[in-house]
Amino acid sequence: MKTNFTLLFLILATMSVLSQESPQQEGAFKGKVIHEVSLDYLLYLPDGFKENSTEKWPLLVFLHGSGERGHDLVKVKVHGPPKLIDAGKKFPFVVLSPQCPDSVDWDTEALFALINHIAKRYSIDESMVYVTGLSMGGGAAWELAMVYPGYFAAIAPVCGPVNRNFPEGACDLKDFPIWVFHGAADNVVPVLESAGMVRALKECGNDVLFTIYPLSGHDSWTETYNNPALYEWFLSKKRK
Repeated sequence: MKTNFTLLFLILATMSVLSQESPQQEGAFKGKVIHEVSLDYLLYLPDGFKENSTEKWPLLVFLHGSGERGHDLVKVKVHGPPKLIDAGKKFPFVVLSPQCPDSVDWDTEALFALINHIAKRYSIDESMVYVTGLSMGGGAAWELAMVYPGYFAAIAPVCGPVNRNFPEGACDLKDFPIWVFHGAADNVVPVLESAGMVRALKECGNDVLFTIYPLSGHDSWTETYNNPALYEWFLSKKRK
């Protein structure tokens, strides 16, 4: 019995040692990943803008929809502020209208890098940076606000799809000025996309504005961008 007990003790001791010597080591990594980004863009400088002036200007960022993607900036002039500027409209903003490359969605990191570049290069008042976009660009406007909530002064998404995770973070935008536009008959991006986000924002205490065009389909942007009240509303907002 003594021999058997000794043998059992040695087996248990060996198993204990083996269980402590895992074939996998624990570790942790911390580093930076840097990747190159590239975006073509249109830039409008308002009357009175002067290079190297100490005067600061507000910046309006316009994000087009999926149909205007590519490397032909003429396509960006089809809708929204770029179309109006091309027709002779004067804006009291610097207007930045980037173009999303083919076959991809807007990259918010690339957009934010471009916005920062323009803000530093063109004497922008960074407390007055506004974002608006239509359809795919409206979705990117939502995303920029959610990812960088402390930077922008206001956003106006137009018939934009909403990331399904965003309503959970709606309270991060509790005090953020937002005006949402959508067509009730939109069969591309249902109005419920905007309505769900608006409801989540209101539940968090955000006094979000929501304009629904009862007879409009997906094109809710023509009426929106032809409305001077939108641009007056933007200029009334300043990041605290």
